[in-house]
Amino acid sequence: MAKSNSEGHWAATSRLMYIALGIWAFFAFFIHFFVNSLNAIVIFGFPLGFWFAAQGSLIVFVALLFWFAKKQDDIDSEFGMAEED
Repeated sequence: MAKSNSEGHWAATSRLMYIALGIWAFFAFFIHFFVNSLNAIVIFGFPLGFWFAAQGSLIVFVALLFWFAKKQDDIDSEFGMAEED
């Protein structure tokens, strides 16, 4: 594997990692700063802030895992580093 191919793979992987980290940080920390103002909105009898804290963040984290795995597989395939089935 050429050095430039390896560097390109690492650049794409690290960019994906930072994007995923940013999404994770937003839903883990930032959204919870607004819980009190979000509680004014009620969905299915629960305040929206509570819903985001209890369920919404967890749903986003699971979706983020699947999205990350798919994008990483695409990056691996693009640079010829995909695992063989």
